[in-house]
Amino acid sequence: MVLPHSLPLVPLPSSASVGVGRLPITESTRVIGDSPATTQLKDAVAQRTGIRLTASDVAAPGAIALRVDGTAAPAEGYRLTVADGVEIVGGDEAGLFYGVQTLRQLLSEDGGAWSLPHVEIVDAPRFPRRGVMLDVTRHFFDVTEVKRFIDETSALKFNHLHLHLSDDQGWRIHIDSWPKLTELSSASAADGDRGGYYTQDDYREIVAYATAHHMIVIPEIDLPGHTHAIGVAYPDLVEEPVLNDGLVSQAQELGQPLPVKGEPYLGWGVGHSSVRIHEERTYDFVRDVVRELAEITPGPYIHIGGDESLGTPQADFDLFAEKATAIVVEAGKIPVAWHEMGSAADIATGTVGQYWGKTTPEGSHAEEAEHFVARGGALIMSAADAAYLDMKYTPDFPLGLTWAAVIDVQRAYSWEPTAILDVPADAILGVEAPLWSETTRTYADVENLVFPRAGALAEVAWSPQEAPGRSWESFRERLATLAPQWRQRGVNFYPAPEIPWAAQ
Repeated sequence: MVLPHSLPLVPLPSSASVGVGRLPITESTRVIGDSPATTQLKDAVAQRTGIRLTASDVAAPGAIALRVDGTAAPAEGYRLTVADGVEIVGGDEAGLFYGVQTLRQLLSEDGGAWSLPHVEIVDAPRFPRRGVMLDVTRHFFDVTEVKRFIDETSALKFNHLHLHLSDDQGWRIHIDSWPKLTELSSASAADGDRGGYYTQDDYREIVAYATAHHMIVIPEIDLPGHTHAIGVAYPDLVEEPVLNDGLVSQAQELGQPLPVKGEPYLGWGVGHSSVRIHEERTYDFVRDVVRELAEITPGPYIHIGGDESLGTPQADFDLFAEKATAIVVEAGKIPVAWHEMGSAADIATGTVGQYWGKTTPEGSHAEEAEHFVARGGALIMSAADAAYLDMKYTPDFPLGLTWAAVIDVQRAYSWEPTAILDVPADAILGVEAPLWSETTRTYADVENLVFPRAGALAEVAWSPQEAPGRSWESFRERLATLAPQWRQRGVNFYPAPEIPWAAQ
């Protein structure tokens, strides 16, 4: 008898029962259904097996039938049955898509023949918000690379893509009303590496691709700090850099330059930049940027940053937070902000906070985050010592940083998002796993830090705590089965030694 949690699935489904026998998948297998998921299934099976399934309108023995039925499963949920044939029923199109991702993982080969286990799976996500963040500012990643990132993270049932589009090192999205941002501030990147930016058509292409993979894009313009690049294009919008001891010592240790107003900044240091809080032109700028982003972003959110404004007086920071979140609301979007903006008494009602503090909160981090809930908002949990994908796996790992923690796969898996802050469990929208790009100079570097830990965080976000097999020992065995699929698709994952990776 095969136990349900021994199925090669990440994230773990809500429930599963495994029968006896297997269903062959061959060139004669037909796919029935008119959803876009049918094409995605055919492409996925062809990529994995070399078998090109044929679409059909007529039921046939061994066929794979896909359909949507809102009464059969909740939003994003699905039922998957494999017996004499396959049926995947999604509660909506997203649920159907996730059922296809599960089917992809169930496919296995024995002696050159591909098949699926007889199984009944009923599945739906624990949290509605399951996100990943890609920092395209410190190092730039082009449209093709972002699409690849979407491919691999949506396959793990992540449903939000947070794009960090501006920071001290560069500006990455064209704004028609402020054209110098891309003319003068997009060519730079950390360490003097290549820069770049997205035209608005590029951005629309990313959004459309994400939408087809049931991911909502959340664009972030980081304000009022992390804004040195704005000053390269429009010096009148920013203050002089405010240097701090940590910034100076880090620059000396890494051999990096200190920031100089009006010149591209190539270092990693934070906390030195700020827009001019008391100038009305600053808010003209914010309104224009938010308006243009809102026009090309169909999703409900605009992220306005708010972290590490170390050189900004607290009263000024709070004033900016209140004004900037109100501007996002005026543009018809829900503001999202890093948890520091919770210090503002009158932050816009309904603003979503993103907690990046540690699993044991430090300083005022918990109080700031909890204030978002008091203002009628909710929280996304990105605990830096568990969910930050840019931390090293081991102390001597060649990529990543260590300021939050050294995060191996088990640490990424073994935390509980609802146990950190004193808020109702339903105030936690879900989890986001950020990848900051100081050390990722190539897209291969990105994949090396993201995978396999993204699998751990996907399970934290998707799978019920009480599901049978929701344990580290079960997870490490199931995660191991993804290796052949990742290798086949060319994913540059890190073969973490705590995982018994499958050879085939």
